[in-house]
Amino acid sequence: MNNEKPIERRGFLKTSAAGFLGVGLAARPGLEPSGQKENSTPKVKDHRVLGRTGFKVSDIGGGYIQEPGLIAAMLDAGVNFIDTAEEYPGHHRTVSEAIKGRDRKSFFINTKLEVKEEDVSKEGFLKRTRQSLADLNTDYIDCMMMHCPEKLHLVKTEGFHAAMDELKKEGRLRYVGISHHGSFWLKAPEETMENMLMAAADDGRFDVFLMAYNFLQMDASERVLEVCKEKQIGTALMKTMPVAKYYSIKARIEQMEEEGKDINPLMQSGMDNYKSMAERAEGFIKEHHLENPEEIKEASIRFVLENPNVNTVCCSMKNFDELDRFVSLSGSKLSDWDRAKLAQFKEGCGQLYCRHACGLCEPQCPHQVPVNAIM
Repeated sequence: MNNEKPIERRGFLKTSAAGFLGVGLAARPGLEPSGQKENSTPKVKDHRVLGRTGFKVSDIGGGYIQEPGLIAAMLDAGVNFIDTAEEYPGHHRTVSEAIKGRDRKSFFINTKLEVKEEDVSKEGFLKRTRQSLADLNTDYIDCMMMHCPEKLHLVKTEGFHAAMDELKKEGRLRYVGISHHGSFWLKAPEETMENMLMAAADDGRFDVFLMAYNFLQMDASERVLEVCKEKQIGTALMKTMPVAKYYSIKARIEQMEEEGKDINPLMQSGMDNYKSMAERAEGFIKEHHLENPEEIKEASIRFVLENPNVNTVCCSMKNFDELDRFVSLSGSKLSDWDRAKLAQFKEGCGQLYCRHACGLCEPQCPHQVPVNAIM
């Protein structure tokens, strides 16, 4: 095994994403085809200023949503932050279809470019951004982000910044941002999310951050959020519902067993271990009446919205029912019941969640598996 090549993060994600998503979606009831929703959807109730951009963004934002009809319904409900990326296959064109004919000033498009060490030229970033503009079919992009840079020095990539400055002068770009949710120890183990975003804040050229923050992963994120407040950097969140992993992976394990699919021995070993942990947590879940995952998910969103330094939460909605549930959380407050349930879940099931930004376990893996990237 020592002679095997390390698994590359991007390569693993691109080759395995379809398989993981296929199983995950198949295990998920209630998926609906694209189209218009018949019943009325709740409306956004709260807006927050997105840092120095001055844009009043809905507290509930839109993450990676793959149906144009669902994006359109989301916009109709008052959600005005759309997150996308060059690396999301075909998503720019999906967004383009959903925003066609709408007042462009009424919503904020946030997209992202991966910064690769082998291509850091100004011309390369200009070409890729212009392609994004064409695919989105929009006159301008509100915010272009560096997409999870893997090494600290990439924050200062001059070709990227020079290209963004030129696009701003042309009126084709308004703001620059950065996204991050954890270190990549194979290349840069010491460059955690906190270190990366603090460096970006010190750099001074980034207007908006997209970062991981949830009730099981708080300290580093809260330090970054404090700095964002001081420097008037806008904040958007991802990875806000750690409980979702527990239920989706549990369903995936059960489905694969039912279908009798062949599983790689290494994967089987990991799944058996996870199942054992999940079974130990089942007793705690029943004892404390945590059986309803939607209640815990909703409480986890209210938890991050309670932080006044959070501007918007990106929610990846799979169907109209999820749209209703997420939008109904706009402007809501964390109750004592919510706090108690989250504390109970953290006590009994917290070990089931891989903390995206910590990077503590990866160096112990003898096969150099990029655990953080996979989880």
